[in-house]
Amino acid sequence: MRPGTPPQNTEDRKWREQLDRFVKANTIEIAALAWDLHQRNPDSHEYLGIDIAPKPHFITCTREALATLNQKVDNRLREMMGVVDNHNPEIEVLLIAIGNGQIQAVQYQPQPTPPECFEETDADIDTLIDRLEQRMGAQIEP
Repeated sequence: MRPGTPPQNTEDRKWREQLDRFVKANTIEIAALAWDLHQRNPDSHEYLGIDIAPKPHFITCTREALATLNQKVDNRLREMMGVVDNHNPEIEVLLIAIGNGQIQAVQYQPQPTPPECFEETDADIDTLIDRLEQRMGAQIEP
């Protein structure tokens, strides 16, 4: 399947549906993690990502890498690039998920805001990453 093409079969949709359930169940902690990434280097244009294989884990994804991929796939990611370019980390979370030769952007506005989620989180970032990756591993099949 080419990036930017909607999934056609059950296997292609399965990881996306599992990802959606994972995000809904962990919105506050994911928002805290995304805000921490943004705060570490606000001008870097790095976004929180999830790589599904070989087992689900967090990655960072740069705007430049997405732009390069968009060029390689004949501008099929232009809608995703619009989301990336208009992302406001103070009020919304943007996750870039990669799995089974596909890419998906997940964007949402948590309540409270990402900075408030970060302040309310009771764990340090390493603990938060470990906790979320364990949950991902239990909820998302590669």
